[in-house]
Amino acid sequence: MKKRKLGHSELEISPFVFGGNVMGWTVDEATAFTLLDAFVAAGFNAIDTADSYSQWVPGHVGGESETIIGKWMRRGGNRDKVAIFTKVGWDRGPGQKGLSRDYILKSAENSLRRLQTDHIDLYQSHVDDPDTPQEETLQAYADLIQQGKVRFIGASNHKAGRLASALEVSRNLGLPSYRSLQPNYNLYDREEFETQLEPLCVKEGLGVINYFPLGGGFLSGKYRKEEDFANKPRGRNVKKYLNERGIRILDALDEVAKRSNATPAKVSLAWLLARPSITAPIVSATNLQQLNDLIASVELKLDPSSIELLNRASSYAASTAG
Repeated sequence: MKKRKLGHSELEISPFVFGGNVMGWTVDEATAFTLLDAFVAAGFNAIDTADSYSQWVPGHVGGESETIIGKWMRRGGNRDKVAIFTKVGWDRGPGQKGLSRDYILKSAENSLRRLQTDHIDLYQSHVDDPDTPQEETLQAYADLIQQGKVRFIGASNHKAGRLASALEVSRNLGLPSYRSLQPNYNLYDREEFETQLEPLCVKEGLGVINYFPLGGGFLSGKYRKEEDFANKPRGRNVKKYLNERGIRILDALDEVAKRSNATPAKVSLAWLLARPSITAPIVSATNLQQLNDLIASVELKLDPSSIELLNRASSYAASTAG
């Protein structure tokens, strides 16, 4: 499988990154092992998680996903076959959030312990922390890189202005710089990335590993009316898409899927993979059939007319105007 370079880093990753947010939530440990085994066997090599996953589950405190991934790597002895991405900074409770030096250093040690590894390939600022000077955050990362505990750093959920500022601080002070961005981006959620973040990422040569590539499942086509997502774990994330523009996008996906002998999910992912600024969408699966469908979408190449149809149907300019 042809790998893609992640920005100005030495990481070469597969066209999809496995999203570890489901582990310990909608996927138990045994199922996670099965899915990760299949993912790697198919030639993929990048896994994304965070120290906060899956703290939203009753009784969880965060770190459950990292723990499962660590056990999987220890069991299979395959640490050298995968690139591990994790994050720090999400609000995990009193005194457990932000990007201060002390918190980053402490959190990195905890993530390394749970992951049962001596280094993190990509350590990401999960959310921006306006209360901590960016030079303090970047110096903490510099120390971790010097110690060999982190290889590269990335940003997640950053606004364009703050991301540009961080890159400038890195340049001015000779500190490590973010090599990637993890934004919310898909056929529906296009405007912020395309108008503000994408130009910056292209200019600075940042890799992009976008999350919610299927809009929480909406772009798979399985949610078309409110009763379809009632009592579903991701239901609250899908309801916002069920409007005139969302239905227009689903109609276009149906048409392209029929042309391509594919599913709406495969078409949605193929549209992302065709965008030059995207390195690798972050995908999740809860069973092998879902995973195999996702993997198969790598082979789907959309023709220009199909891409144009999807672009028109999902146009946020038309949505704003009308």
